[in-house]
This record gives sequence, structure tokens and C-alpha cells, in this order.
Amino acid sequence: MLSRTADHLFWMSRYTERAENTARMLDVNYQTSLLPQSAAVAQVGWEGLLSISELMPSFRAQYGEVVPRDVLNFMVRDENNPSSILSCLRAARENARAVRGALTTELWETQNTTWLELQRILKGKSFEDDPAEFFEWVKFRSHLSRGVAIGTMLQDEAFHFYRMGTFLERADNTARLLDVKFHAVESDFYGAANEMDQEYDFYHWSAILRSVSAFEIYRKVYRNVIKPERVAELLILRADMPRSLHASMNELVSNLGVVSNDHSAETERLAGKLRADLQYGRIDEILATGLHAFLTQFLERVNNLGWRISQDFLMPTSY
Repeated sequence: MLSRTADHLFWMSRYTERAENTARMLDVNYQTSLLPQSAAVAQVGWEGLLSISELMPSFRAQYGEVVPRDVLNFMVRDENNPSSILSCLRAARENARAVRGALTTELWETQNTTWLELQRILKGKSFEDDPAEFFEWVKFRSHLSRGVAIGTMLQDEAFHFYRMGTFLERADNTARLLDVKFHAVESDFYGAANEMDQEYDFYHWSAILRSVSAFEIYRKVYRNVIKPERVAELLILRADMPRSLHASMNELVSNLGVVSNDHSAETERLAGKLRADLQYGRIDEILATGLHAFLTQFLERVNNLGWRISQDFLMPTSY
């Protein structure tokens, strides 16, 4: 398979997944902002959303103070923000167009229609009238794209590169979400003048779970009140939770093994080692050594895997 084709498929899926993840975070933040809360608590939520994607400096350079309306505009329709939903879905469509011949008609039409519909929606007033409905639409289009790919693509190398991009992006986003949200709680609430009562505690952790569609799953698995350590365990170590770090790494290792070549042995070893750390890890050990340190190291290892995959498969070589 041509490395250029593999690269476009890999990034098409990554950008689609990134748009969905951005919509998930914006949706939860928007819904949470409608609850009774202090201005300081609401501000932490919006600032945390920018921090997750490492976009605070570029946002402040363009808008100055963090205002909810500006954050929504920056993360949804700002063409200067490469991580905005508009930028991600445009990039996904352009990557799909570049490898039109490697896609099924259904998958191409799904990607193309998503882009055309997005332009229509953002030109109208529907986003401003009901942001929550727009975020649901973005999530639905991502689900549709993924489902069409699974249901119509030949499961050859093209399919596996598509899947690798999805789960690499998902692992990165879930780790960022956990890191920022847990850090915000530790820094701004625990131990601070009793501002954090049980009611806020419930809504905060519920919001994190809902952002990765894990609220009902948590209730089914633990059948208990929502506790931070259980949330961390579910989103890091549970292999049966679709958006957990462990589940994402299982998929990445599986697809990586199918497309392996003469140069990818070290990348496969590193990916397998990272999966093993999650497979045999315990949440009490992770929390004892520091969740922030664990997640920071995880992000570094995932980013290194992304770089190595590009070197091994997605760039022309002289071998």
C-alpha cells in the first residue's frame, strides 16, 4: 500500500475522531454551565476545556479574556484554530478526497455530506439557537462515519490504518480529559474553603463520565455513588469500556500487528509494552505514584507511537 494513501486514511480518521471529542467536551461544558454554580466554578470549566487541547495561548492571543461565547466560537467555527470542529471536519474531508479511490462510495459520501451539512449549519442560526443539538449532530456524524467504514470497507491495510488513527486519537483525548479535570479538582476545589460539597462533586464527575458516554456504564459496573478513583479506573484500566485508555490501546496494538512490516518491530514492542502496563496496572498504584505523572507519561508514549507509526508506515522511505 502506498504510504501516501495510508497517511490520508490515518489522518482522515484522526480528524473525524478529534471533531467528535471536541463536540463531546463542548457539549458537557455547555450543559454544565446551565446548572446553578458560582462564576469561578464555571470559569474553571471553560479554561480547562482550552487547556485540554493546549489552546489557551492561541485563544488569549486572539480573544483575550475567557468568555463562554468566544470559547464556543473558537472551538467550533474558527478557521484559525486547527483543532476547531470546522477545521477538523474540513481536514477529514480533504484527506478523504485525496484517497477517494481507496474508500467505498458510502464512506466518501458520508464524509462529503458531513462537510457540506456543516457549512450549511454554521451559515444559519441553528448552532447559536441550540448548541447542544449541534454537538449531538457532530457526534452522530462521527458515529455514522465509523459505522459505515466498518460495514462497507474491505478489511485490508486501508481499513487497519483507518482504525489505528481513530484509537490513537481517542487514547490521547481521554488521557488529556482525565488529566485536566482531575488536576482542576485537586488545584481549585479540594481543601478550598469548603466550596466543594457533595452536590458539586456529583455533577463534576458525572460531567466527566458523560463526556465519554460512560455515565450509564459506570452505574452498571460499580452500582455505587460516583467516586473519583472509580472514574479513573473505568477510563484508564477497564478493557470493556470503549473509550478507555486500555480499550484504545488494545485496538491500536491489534491493528498495528496486522499491518506490521520489516521496520515496525520496535513500534510494536513499545505499543505492546504500553498496553501491558494498562492490562496489569492497578488504580491504587497509579494514584499512589501520582495520576498526573502517569497521564503525562502516557501522553508522551502515545505521541511517540504516533511519530513512530508515521516513520514506519506513512512516509516514503529509501529502504
